[in-house]
Amino acid sequence: MPDARRNLGPDGNHSHLSGGAGDVVQARDISGGVHFHYGPGSRGAPPQQLPRGIRIFINRLADLGRLDELIAGGQADGDAAVACVITGTAGVGKTSLALHWAHRVREQFPDGQLYIDLRGYDPGPPVTPDQALEQFLLALGVPATVIPNDVEIKSSLYRSILADRQMLVILDNAGTVGQVRPLMPGTSRSLVIVTSRSRLSGLIVRDGAHRTTLETLTESESVELLAATTADYRSGDQPAEIAELARLCAYLPLALRIAAERAASRPAMPLSELIADLRDESELWSALSTGDEGEADAVRTVFAWSYRALPEGAARLFCLLGLHPGSEFSQTAAAVLAGNEAVRVRSSLDVLTGAYLLESKGSGRYRFHDLLRAYAVDRARYEVSQAEQLAAVERACSWYLHSAHRCALALAHDTTLLFTLDASPQFVPLTFEDHVEAAQWYETERSNLVGAVRAAFGTRLLRLTWQLAVVTERIYSSYNHFQDWRTTSLIGLQAARELGRREEAVMCESLGRLCRMTLELDKAAEYHRNAIAIHRELGDLPSAVKALNGLAWVHLFAHRLQDARATLEDALSMARLVGDDYWIATIHYSLGYSHLQLEQPGEASVHLEESLNTFRALGDRLYESMVLTAFSLMYRDRGETERALATAHEAVEISHEMANKLWEGTALLYLGKAQRATGRADEALVSYQHAAVSFRQEGDLSREAMALDGTGLAYMDLARPSDAVDFHRHAASMHRQVSDRWKLARSLGHLSDALRALKSHDEADRHRQEAVLLLAGFTDTRSESLRARLDAATGGSV
Repeated sequence: MPDARRNLGPDGNHSHLSGGAGDVVQARDISGGVHFHYGPGSRGAPPQQLPRGIRIFINRLADLGRLDELIAGGQADGDAAVACVITGTAGVGKTSLALHWAHRVREQFPDGQLYIDLRGYDPGPPVTPDQALEQFLLALGVPATVIPNDVEIKSSLYRSILADRQMLVILDNAGTVGQVRPLMPGTSRSLVIVTSRSRLSGLIVRDGAHRTTLETLTESESVELLAATTADYRSGDQPAEIAELARLCAYLPLALRIAAERAASRPAMPLSELIADLRDESELWSALSTGDEGEADAVRTVFAWSYRALPEGAARLFCLLGLHPGSEFSQTAAAVLAGNEAVRVRSSLDVLTGAYLLESKGSGRYRFHDLLRAYAVDRARYEVSQAEQLAAVERACSWYLHSAHRCALALAHDTTLLFTLDASPQFVPLTFEDHVEAAQWYETERSNLVGAVRAAFGTRLLRLTWQLAVVTERIYSSYNHFQDWRTTSLIGLQAARELGRREEAVMCESLGRLCRMTLELDKAAEYHRNAIAIHRELGDLPSAVKALNGLAWVHLFAHRLQDARATLEDALSMARLVGDDYWIATIHYSLGYSHLQLEQPGEASVHLEESLNTFRALGDRLYESMVLTAFSLMYRDRGETERALATAHEAVEISHEMANKLWEGTALLYLGKAQRATGRADEALVSYQHAAVSFRQEGDLSREAMALDGTGLAYMDLARPSDAVDFHRHAASMHRQVSDRWKLARSLGHLSDALRALKSHDEADRHRQEAVLLLAGFTDTRSESLRARLDAATGGSV
């Protein structure tokens, strides 16, 4: 059982004992079977991540044909390409081609489409393979707790999921081979399309990828694109002038679309005058250029030409938007960046999208092309003072802080660690009607929250950096988004070390919690010890108590039970000095649980009674249910099985009443164990099934595996070892994925028992021997008991 403070408070949704209709099982159905659907990833609705393509797409028939051959060739000889790299200069239309083709053929990929912008050429940091894999695995239905920390293991899991699926994967704007290779599937059933300004020769040579190089449009194609884009707005333009405009745009689609919009927005101005303006801008760039950059000069010339035609307010907003923490943003974020000019933001955004300097994503969201974002950053250096730039970044990061704070209050399991924020006179933060609305905002802004932490630290806004890291940790810990949690907390720790010792201790505790949840237990202990040392140095006893409790749970996870007890005894003495009843009760509970693991029920009873009485006096129903689960375990250990059953029922009722899914699932686990102990295996199956559904919904893989393992034991009680084997296999697989050696050993022992009942002695012995090896480093009483049973090859249950 983990540190209870991770799970405090309802999540805003009413919790039921069952999941969806397809998950419900009743006791009368037990003669058939309880069926869970597990495997690598979820087989729910396939991901459909393709962004919409451009409105007017000209020609590219030969390039589309080459992409079509990737599919046709595989259908003909059964050996389809795994990947194709679309390469070409900036602005030549690589992304447009990839998306246009992808929408044409998506029906041939029935298992869905994945898309990610790797931002290989963005002014900000590129997307790492680690980040991309996490996003893809989540989209494929893998719970966050299953996702490994190591990028190579992530990549292996990703390939395993895609092995029997037919998917299309678009990797847009890749900068290097290293960004792409971990995202390649292992078989040719799925196809990856990569767009890049680089040739990525390593993918062709080593990975067998195809390559198509996208050339600029021909003059006739460029003229056709210009004419089609301006057709509804202009008439009478001379073909020679349109051709000249195309030439000045270097026949690059990005530049052509911007130029066409400029022409369309001035229908009364002769095209010859527009061309003269563009030619003047070109000469300016030529004077400033020190080398022959050809097509790049043409693109910059068109950017500058379009930028100089903007109204003052839109031009200033364009510069400020380049300072936003990410390439995609909302209208509200744009208004915050604009500051005093926020009232005109909507009209300025319309101007910028109309000029093709921004892309509208719908629902009030906008996105920069990486070239245009780089140009906006460059213009800001000349058009906006440094003080104004820093003020804009601070406003944006502060707005993300306040909005994330309100989001965390709506989403987080535990909000006790959040500080209060004073209202800002510069903006109004977002508010959220409910949990669902907050979750949607978080998912949309997730990358920008990481970007805000980076931006705040990069501009030396250290206090803001630290606050953002603390607030976002509350959300990350609720969703098990470990990659973002690690990134932001490490940056927060750097800022904290410059701010002060108290701030450093807070970040050490955050990283300690992260490492405990990812089972990096030695690192977790080190972070908690650092926090404890700082709190003691500052004389902050209440914070030291909390950190000691955190360290004790690290010891419990590692089965260092004597260390856990000693740490908690220290914490209890300190909590009594502080006089905090809440934490005294919490430490009593932790000590009681530790004594139960040490098989010392007498000592456990004393601490659990103290804890239960205090939480009832404080009116804390959720923590009351937590302590009751420990009492149920204690009664079961003492052979008082009916009492254990009644106590577990009470814990389930309270957690259900408090609408906390995670604790309801935990209470159901204890109820299932008590039901088995009283000979009610059929009822235990129902409890374990409901618990597994709750844990799956909450993304808690470790406890979901415990529910599956319990299901297997219930089937053994019902003399159905073949059913038991399936559930024990799933449980062992999950414990292996989260690297929990002790629980893996226990599940392997249960699997061995079930296989032995089926007379599969050789396989049973293999699993038993692995379990014994896994337990080699554990010296606590329960581990010794489990090892003794494994050595004796008995069918006893743990």
